Amino acid sequence: MSKIRAFLLAAGFSGAVVTGGVFIAQHEGLELGTYVDPVGIVTACFGQTGPELELGQRFSEQECLAMLADDLEVFDRQLANLVRVPITDSERAAYLSFMYNVGAQNFSDSTLRKKLLRGDRVGACNELPKWVYAKGKKLQGLVNRREAERRLCLKELTHVSNH
Repeated sequence: MSKIRAFLLAAGFSGAVVTGGVFIAQHEGLELGTYVDPVGIVTACFGQTGPELELGQRFSEQECLAMLADDLEVFDRQLANLVRVPITDSERAAYLSFMYNVGAQNFSDSTLRKKLLRGDRVGACNELPKWVYAKGKKLQGLVNRREAERRLCLKELTHVSNH
């Protein structure tokens, strides 16, 4: 993971985005080609998806790192636009991982975001473990990831008062 951290730092990302990127990479894993994920979506590298991906494509580690950096830039900008309240670096990293996995629209529409915007930061973090289903099926990988995101999200909130 130090190679990922070094790449993201060299790309000019801040600590929270680097932490989120490393966290994403740990939970997604690296696949240097396209594959079909557990719910039937063509995926590559560190869990990237998109209409440009087709089965049979291959990528170098550098190409995968560049795609991760591009996605992090997009999701970080979306997160900033959707969360116009102060959050800790740990919250930011956890929500980047979550958005990367479920998409900005799902984050935007979520009870998690509503709680966050109301000032219930602990309550927002505690919403993460509810997002463990893919196409109606509970996935252990999502259970593990969401619990890790929740712990990361809460990490710096010990001295934050909720409304």
